[in-house]
Amino acid sequence: MRNAMDVLIEKIKKYNNPTVIGVDTRYDMVPACVRNKYSKDIEGMCRAMLEYSKALIDATYDIVPAVKLQSAYFEMYGVEGIKLYKTMIDYCKEKGMVVMADVKRGDIGSTSAGYSRAYLGKNTIEGEERPVFDVDFATVNPYMGSDCVMPFVEDCKKYDKGIFVLVKTSNKSSGEIQDVKAEDGEEIYKKVAKLVNKWGEELIGENGYSSVSSVVGATYPKQLQELREIMPNSYFLIPGYGAQGGKAEDIALGFDKNGLGGIVNATRSLMCAYKSDLWKDKFTEEEYAKATRAEAIRMRDELNEAIKNR
Repeated sequence: MRNAMDVLIEKIKKYNNPTVIGVDTRYDMVPACVRNKYSKDIEGMCRAMLEYSKALIDATYDIVPAVKLQSAYFEMYGVEGIKLYKTMIDYCKEKGMVVMADVKRGDIGSTSAGYSRAYLGKNTIEGEERPVFDVDFATVNPYMGSDCVMPFVEDCKKYDKGIFVLVKTSNKSSGEIQDVKAEDGEEIYKKVAKLVNKWGEELIGENGYSSVSSVVGATYPKQLQELREIMPNSYFLIPGYGAQGGKAEDIALGFDKNGLGGIVNATRSLMCAYKSDLWKDKFTEEEYAKATRAEAIRMRDELNEAIKNR
């Protein structure tokens, strides 16, 4: 069975690039050379963010297989921000990228069904079944249990979509809950990992990976390696590279012997590459998109080398 994960893997192989560019569009991240073109009201701010975000996609879509759009940084600008989110999803799809909605939804069954329909399913609009936010993958928070995840799993089956379930996240305080040991001595994140295996067992594709997969942070290499053994059929969306401190040699532990099994997210290190110590003397502020492309190539090459030598 060919599934949504097979499509992502094909893109990764085509570009020889196991990375995803994160787009967390905030107005304060937009270079002044773009901000100064527009008014300072919400509409003008969103127009500036749109120009900035499109330019980053234009600079990377032919070398980076996927984009992850963080909904919070669009929602914070209200209705205009939601419109911008939809516009960016559609633009990235037009460019041929695999699109991930980083929404981290998860609620009681009926509410999860609504969230899932918005991002993975379809709604009847003007008498026709249509997707609302036409993305390929969504992130899901499983900490309300199976009934909050199963509506997403069912829509993965019905609409050939995928999800990445939070298992071991990259933030500093994740251990407050995820590392807690149950009565049998097993950590919560390992129990969640085993549930992800169960949820995804009917959706394993041609490459041996399920379209129900996992978010596993780069900042915890020991757990990354453990989870690769526990979850042989789960592709890992790996945040934490770059600005959060995740190192390529640690991230490589999450990949399999064929160099597959993970796609690594970078956001600030790509979006703001023009301000980094590595690129600020090579590119002007106006060349921010060129700096992002250069950093995307450097990141790709560094990760590929680490994976090859793991």
